[in-house]
Amino acid sequence: MSIPALTICQPYAELIARGDKLVENRVWATKHRGTLLIHAGKSRTWLERDGSDPPRMDFGAIVAICELVECVRYRKDAGGKPPRGYEWLRDDRYAEGPWCWILENVRRLPKPVSCEGSQRFWNPATETLALVEKQLAKLRKIEAERTGK
Repeated sequence: MSIPALTICQPYAELIARGDKLVENRVWATKHRGTLLIHAGKSRTWLERDGSDPPRMDFGAIVAICELVECVRYRKDAGGKPPRGYEWLRDDRYAEGPWCWILENVRRLPKPVSCEGSQRFWNPATETLALVEKQLAKLRKIEAERTGK
């Protein structure tokens, strides 16, 4: 199993894990589509800047898994129009651009998996992925119990 990870500063990793933030802003585009692990970085710099105070935040750990479904160019501060089908970005609190990565099917891991992050996409160690897979198995079990399947 090989799943790329992306390190995101807090509080944004937490907001993604909660499902409140479904757009990740980057200065670079990506062609990657598919599964992506969300790693909460160790930096606390953005906590003061954002002013939000999510009740639970982990640092230096993979906290969620999601699907990266699209990468669209949009700069809210430039006053441009969002791409067709993504007009909702105009009103999204977190969409800034210049590249908006659209995330779906976000699932928080029941227990964050501690590990070092890196810039851009990175591949977690085999041992880390094994711990993530255990968490995903727990998620599948919880979801199956909830839905009765």
